[in-house]
Amino acid sequence: MGHASTFVPEMLVIGILSSPEADRAAWDDASRSLEERFGPFARGPEMDFAWSGYYDEEMGGRPRRLFAAFVELADPSTLAAVKSWTNALELRLARSGGGRLFNLDPGLLSLSRFVLATTKARPHRIPLSDGIYGELTLMYDRGDYRPLPWTYPDWASEGYRAYLRELRIGLKVGCRRFNK
Repeated sequence: MGHASTFVPEMLVIGILSSPEADRAAWDDASRSLEERFGPFARGPEMDFAWSGYYDEEMGGRPRRLFAAFVELADPSTLAAVKSWTNALELRLARSGGGRLFNLDPGLLSLSRFVLATTKARPHRIPLSDGIYGELTLMYDRGDYRPLPWTYPDWASEGYRAYLRELRIGLKVGCRRFNK
């Protein structure tokens, strides 16, 4: 019989889709809120979101993707609570007409995988709590994060995976220090 133990902390990474209508004040509010809740973060690269037009109408045009990688590692069992909190932040920051200025996609990066939180039930997603599911989005194998058949095209892209590989290097160095 195996014995339950505590989870190894993982890196919280939030993929942020930003509306073209998000001004500096909205960004400052979003950044401040994220930092107050999860601690300091490094802002990752900004990229075009050219994968679909799904968000264009709601966000007032083609959004841009950027990333926030948090310095403090997170307990993986908190992922559902993180997603619930980011959903509430999206609504608080939305335009008065209801369209979101930001779409926040929290995930956890480990040395072996990247897991996204979502509210959408699908056969390959595991219920976590409070209507939030966890999706194994990428697996680390042979030096790279590898997409799975259900991985969204943006997360499967070389640009996103290159950024996650960079974060993994920092995570790996940190784990070595943590385990000494």
